[in-house]
Amino acid sequence: MPDLIDRIKKFNENRIPDIVKLKYEAMSQNAFSFFRGTCHLFYEDLAKVKSFPSSPFTWLCGDLHLENFGSYKGDNHLVYFDLNDFDEGILAPASWEIVRMATSIIVGFDSLGFDAGVAKQTAELYLNTYAETLKTGKAISIDPRIAEGIVCTFLTAVEKRKQKQLLKRLTVRKKGKLGLLLDEKHLKIDKPLKKDLEQFVSDWIGKGKYACYDFEVLDSVFRIAGTGSLGVRRYLFLLKSQNTKGKYLFVDMKQALESSLQPYIKATQPQWESEANRVVAIQKRMQNVSPALLGATIFKDESYVLKQMQPTADKIVFSVLKDRYDDIDEVVTDMAKLTVSAQLRSGGRQGSGIADSLIEFGNNSQWKNNLLDYALGYAEQVKKDYQAFLDEYNKGLY
Repeated sequence: MPDLIDRIKKFNENRIPDIVKLKYEAMSQNAFSFFRGTCHLFYEDLAKVKSFPSSPFTWLCGDLHLENFGSYKGDNHLVYFDLNDFDEGILAPASWEIVRMATSIIVGFDSLGFDAGVAKQTAELYLNTYAETLKTGKAISIDPRIAEGIVCTFLTAVEKRKQKQLLKRLTVRKKGKLGLLLDEKHLKIDKPLKKDLEQFVSDWIGKGKYACYDFEVLDSVFRIAGTGSLGVRRYLFLLKSQNTKGKYLFVDMKQALESSLQPYIKATQPQWESEANRVVAIQKRMQNVSPALLGATIFKDESYVLKQMQPTADKIVFSVLKDRYDDIDEVVTDMAKLTVSAQLRSGGRQGSGIADSLIEFGNNSQWKNNLLDYALGYAEQVKKDYQAFLDEYNKGLY
């Protein structure tokens, strides 16, 4: 049986070594960061549990946790709060998604110094709200027009952010020309690759819905973002319209690898054209409205997801909500409702359960206590694994 360190290294062996070092550094910060960076460990362990409650198969984002909900601008130009990371998306038991989320609440709150009782109650609230919402069989969406409380405040604030703020934060004048700022999150690309990438994106944007703006690629960088996905190839492009004054566009291009759940799922999966097509298809099924320019492509025989990078993208910062229990409950309640909505919205597609089977799962909710107990127990396992990882990290073995 491979030990923890071997399991982590093996999972990351097909990623860029220098960027994987940054991933390990991020994972060393606290147990929640470790949890975010080791989705594969969670599902490898869960797949071995023989008595886990059964549930309908649904489409999952696959790596649901507190920081994988956030705001984004849809292709209808409205801002939404929803699930927003589908790299690990797959057809799997509905209970797998919600028990990971419940575990993330317990691990995340502990890392933030929240009271253990509050963490347990909040995880229980998530599971209870999930079940009660599922009984209704009704999907919802959350945008500034209908959001309430802290989520409304959050969405209203990010909706007001403008493209010029993103330009100011990410760009700099280079020899009189506007370019992307190089820093610890944005790295230089070798000239031959940079040339090929910029030509590729120029051709791609010229064939899509924004072709009328005649965008020119001004610059590109390698982008460092996230935790679990660190080590995959990811690029950021700055484009400028040639016929509309002052119109700029940021495009994110991220390599898509096989879902880390794939080895542990027995259900037959669709024959996707590429891993990027898998990510994009599942995202479009689960979200009410997809982000602007979301699409899949192949560059140099590798699969990539492209989308517009926006000044509105953001996530809830739970550290500022400490002791604000009503706000915490409100946010987590919304997260549970959005989880249900994503599963209902994508139901009946290529093997996923129809609404009736999901409603029945919500009504027969004896599983809630089992999932809560598993989340509490696995949170302790995460802390042990994190400490073992941290000990080896501090020895310099990574």
